[in-house]
Amino acid sequence: MKTFAPAQIRNVALVGHGGAGKTTLAEALLYSAGATTRCGRVEDGTTTTDFEPEELKRHLSVSLALAPFEHDGHKVNLLDTPGYADFAGEVVAALSVADLAVFVVSAVEGVEVQTEAYWRLAAQAGLPRMIFVNKLDRERGSFERTLDQLRALFGAGVAPLELPIGEEGAFRGVADLLTDTAITYESGSAVTGEIPDDMEAREREVRDNLVEGIVVADDTLTERYLEGDHISTAELEETLAHGIASASVFPVVCGSANKGIAIDRLADLICEIGPAPLDRPPAVVAAGGQSHSVPCDPAGDPLVRVFKTLADPYVGKVSLFRVLSGTIRPDTVMTNSRTHADERLHALFTLRGKDQDGVAEAPAGDLAAVAKLSDTSTGDTLAPKTMQVVAEGPPPAVPVLSVAILPRSKGDEDKLMTALHRVQDEDPALQVSRNDETHQTVLSGMGETHLAVCTERLARKFGVEVETEPVRVAYRETITRPASAEGRYKKQTGGHGQFGVASLRVEPLERGEGFAFVDEIVGGAIPRQFIPAVEKGIAEHMAQGGLWGYPVVDVKVTCYDGKYHAVDSSEMSFRMAGALGFREAMAQAGPALLEPISLLEVTVPASHQGDVMGDLNSRRGRVQGTESGNDGEQTVVALVPTSEVTRYAIDLRSLTGGRGQFRLSHDHYDILPQHLADKVAKRNEG
Repeated sequence: MKTFAPAQIRNVALVGHGGAGKTTLAEALLYSAGATTRCGRVEDGTTTTDFEPEELKRHLSVSLALAPFEHDGHKVNLLDTPGYADFAGEVVAALSVADLAVFVVSAVEGVEVQTEAYWRLAAQAGLPRMIFVNKLDRERGSFERTLDQLRALFGAGVAPLELPIGEEGAFRGVADLLTDTAITYESGSAVTGEIPDDMEAREREVRDNLVEGIVVADDTLTERYLEGDHISTAELEETLAHGIASASVFPVVCGSANKGIAIDRLADLICEIGPAPLDRPPAVVAAGGQSHSVPCDPAGDPLVRVFKTLADPYVGKVSLFRVLSGTIRPDTVMTNSRTHADERLHALFTLRGKDQDGVAEAPAGDLAAVAKLSDTSTGDTLAPKTMQVVAEGPPPAVPVLSVAILPRSKGDEDKLMTALHRVQDEDPALQVSRNDETHQTVLSGMGETHLAVCTERLARKFGVEVETEPVRVAYRETITRPASAEGRYKKQTGGHGQFGVASLRVEPLERGEGFAFVDEIVGGAIPRQFIPAVEKGIAEHMAQGGLWGYPVVDVKVTCYDGKYHAVDSSEMSFRMAGALGFREAMAQAGPALLEPISLLEVTVPASHQGDVMGDLNSRRGRVQGTESGNDGEQTVVALVPTSEVTRYAIDLRSLTGGRGQFRLSHDHYDILPQHLADKVAKRNEG
């Protein structure tokens, strides 16, 4: 692919709810531009941007895919993104390098929950947005109903640039409000003509509203318009482009990706009024604790940020990056600002789905790829050695669902960890941790499908078959009343024996106070050098587990008496005496199980608040308060036993239709009710 100047580059992310037709639209744009020779179908598994086996199996996108094409002297770097909530991290990555988000909305289903969620993300980032109303050829497809919904949800900035000609099966083209012409499609060819008589009045009304909405952003144009002067299409487009770039105007266009209607018009508008990298704010980098702006200048210092990593079975690791400044050429040597390792960028290329196309250079504002960067991961910044800066990127996704995984074949533990780190490099929304207390390897992600795709990739790409199991809850044990006991350790062998006696008194402490040891030995009942051994034996036994095998906490132990033997006593004998005495005392001190309690913050539309609070009560939760937020949302704060919310991500999605969000963090431990403690004890015995 040839090189384009930043002014001729368009970085566009296709965003929206699953099933709205983003991948089909990407396919139609590629075909319309001549980048492909046929239009693939999601149902047949023949699309350019869905090529992973996990995508073909499910008929849905699970990761972002790059698919550039040339149109009217411009290079459009198209980023097809998943619509399913489990893969929101891929959408965030795409939005971080896009200059325009095209929201694809189905004219049948209207604006759905993930479209709303991603719109909020784009708004927070100040990203320009355009809306493509798709599926107007389908039964029950309605442009007017969808437009009303868009305006109600996204405000007065929503401005239609086109009206559909015909409805449902009779949909055959669009009325272009900017040029005041009709474009109809017959046998795949576009024909430009007059606005049909039956929609002329409606088109005139909408066009007048559009022109008024555009010229109000420019005082000179407003004055000319009010004086009755004719405003040219070029002037309208230029003013509209400024409104789009400032994220204050959100044009709405329409068509059918499946039938190829108005797809060329969408490509035209992306190039004509879509923002170029030069129209966007400069990249922000951090250096020495301060932030700096870096202009998008092909002649500047080379600077790139990696936004996606792929594990290619043939060429190894492939890093997709955006050039923030300078011009990157093959064999450029740059330094990773995180690892401080030098990286040579060998052959540069772009990706169209899974296919590679070599590029001679990548100027500022462009997206490109390079293989075999050994010490570079997603989110890393590459810069000259003398310019150690870190480019600002999106914060990492916070996982909401976890499972424990273990290799199906014994002896594959090391292989599994290596594979997990490589999968995590591809998808930073995944997190891997090892819980030494429960002896589980925990994989955390954004939902059931996300985790299922990860385990399938482990098997397919890295040859590690895994099994999953629920994450075990990390209980604790404590005592509820004081008790005393004597720990006696006596062992006689051929030579020196072992002898130690420690008299202990145990008392409960407040939650979270841990372990306290008090030495009340007087008169040398236990020699001073052996008293630390008593404490060590108690601490070891507490860590190994009490009555149910869980660590013991919040206990004060006083060693007040003991006995020793001048020859047979040793550190080991008193360590054993301490452990035995503690075990005996704890059994008499009303042992109890402690369960972890999580602080849960749930943000939902006000209409779902009652359902959420009722559900939390059923989980033994204690609501701490509620708070009103923006857009009529409510945040409910509650303390809930951790065992009751291990699968809360799935339940909340079902309860709120996907409109709920939550944050979970450990807060404290509390006594587990006896009937539930009995269940845990039986489970451990089983």
